[in-house]
Amino acid sequence: MSQVFRASALLAVCCAAGMALTGCSDAAEATGEDAPSHTSAAPLGEENDFAGKPTRIRVGDRLVTVSCSGRFGENKPVILLMAGLGDGLDKLSGIQTSLSKEHRTCSYDRLGEGSSDQPTGQQDLEDVEKTLSEVLDHVARHHPVVLAGHSLGGLIAARYAPDHQDRVKGMVLLDATPPTMLTDTTSLIPETATGPAAELRAGLLATTHGENPEKLALDDGPVRSAGTIPVEIVRHGNPYLAEIPEYGPALEQVWATGQQKWLALSPRSTQSIAEGSGHYIYVDRPDIALQAIQNIAEEI
Repeated sequence: MSQVFRASALLAVCCAAGMALTGCSDAAEATGEDAPSHTSAAPLGEENDFAGKPTRIRVGDRLVTVSCSGRFGENKPVILLMAGLGDGLDKLSGIQTSLSKEHRTCSYDRLGEGSSDQPTGQQDLEDVEKTLSEVLDHVARHHPVVLAGHSLGGLIAARYAPDHQDRVKGMVLLDATPPTMLTDTTSLIPETATGPAAELRAGLLATTHGENPEKLALDDGPVRSAGTIPVEIVRHGNPYLAEIPEYGPALEQVWATGQQKWLALSPRSTQSIAEGSGHYIYVDRPDIALQAIQNIAEEI
């Protein structure tokens, strides 16, 4: 196996698991979105409906970068796009533009990502969810929300929704980090492993202790009910993990099983496969990602 493939495969697994190694932010092409243009302490107003430009809002004593485009619609949800670990909202600008033709659509940089401030210290999911709530206060107002999360963004969405059923009315998980990825992977790959698998195991362990851009410490956990909201789970169709020496096929199975676990979020959960796509479904198959999000938004 070539050095190029070994590096890209390892990187993909780490990003997919929500545990980025250095360089994960380069896994999908940046779109060159402009730097934040102004700061706001109040909910975004009508002047931002079509702006699509980054805006910095105050969340506690930190500044968080958000981007919104499209009008608020009567009886229509606001769509919030949530990037994976190591990615900024710039990666989502293309799909945001497409979605905003019919729905108000927003994205944001979590603390430590993109042009948002750095966190003051180590974070846990409760900290990240608090930031998400304040972002939604600004960008969604009283409107129902569809959360569409990729990789770690999907895991955060799935952990957030059960405690905010009054607000979150639908979800799309694009190759979301599985709920027990750390346990599953470290159980599969022993401490005695060598090569890319050993690097992956070490990277997962380090990052779950906060060695990542967001200083976010993560734990595995059960899937809790988000009520009866519609949920679409989309996983990659290109079995790139299978090419990792010795452990590849088992890693693919762990990933597939992990996606199935998210079905427990709601009795209205469905799962599909993005044929021809690697981990970055919204880059490799934007048509599939768009259709999934539009379907959930319209179902609401």
